[in-house]
Amino acid sequence: FQDQAMMKTMSGGNCTLNVPAKNSYRMVVLGASRVGKSSIVSRFLNGRFEDQYTPTIEDFHRKVYNIRGDMYQLDILDTSGNHPFPAMRRLSILTGDVFILVFSLDNRESFDEVKRLQKQILEVKSCLKNKTKESADLPMVICGNKNDHSEIFRKVRTDEGENLVSSDENCAYFEVSAKKNTNVDEMFYVLFSMAKLPHEMSPSLHRKISIQYGDTFQQKSFRMRRVKDMDAYGMISPFARRPSVNSDLKYIKSKVLREGQSREREKCTIQ
Repeated sequence: FQDQAMMKTMSGGNCTLNVPAKNSYRMVVLGASRVGKSSIVSRFLNGRFEDQYTPTIEDFHRKVYNIRGDMYQLDILDTSGNHPFPAMRRLSILTGDVFILVFSLDNRESFDEVKRLQKQILEVKSCLKNKTKESADLPMVICGNKNDHSEIFRKVRTDEGENLVSSDENCAYFEVSAKKNTNVDEMFYVLFSMAKLPHEMSPSLHRKISIQYGDTFQQKSFRMRRVKDMDAYGMISPFARRPSVNSDLKYIKSKVLREGQSREREKCTIQ
């Protein structure tokens, strides 16, 4: 992390993919329990919706892209709605580059939780930015899920969601349905655009390929015979593991030390 030329390595099967650190990002998905966070992630990764609800402790996914010959990596952290370990949630926020905050349109309490999360993210990231002199941009979408439900069940008005993002050009509001796949692609497209990432990272704008192509995936001349006109490909890493807490702490420390800022440990603490 201390050098943009440093490479991140992703191993999958019999292939090793090297991605420049400057092209590696983490997307953090936050929200209350049972609002559809994992369903939105599933739509993003494989275009599927799971009817059966399974509580999330913390899921980690990795997707790598070859976009016009350049390699990108997107790590996705799907967090627990119960957040039993506040320090871990704070650490997730500190290491996040882009954020998706999810609530259910039929649940007022989940909307209130998103408001608290939005405030916490801004406070935590402001602390880090003050020490690193990073850009003030913080790409974020607030996502009202389950808009396929009847209006009689709605507990949060559209204008209430829009008001949360009205004063920030790097924050957008969407009402989506992970079940019906409504507005999900559009939401990711806008998020990546705000983050100045290639829009081909969006689910519908790249060719999905399997790990069997990993050996040739990172070559600038990589092409699929059946799709000659497309120059963006994405592949899920089936063996990705969340970086250790120690690795995340070292990453944050390197950001601070790289800028030569003061090392006042009482500020911007994890706990």
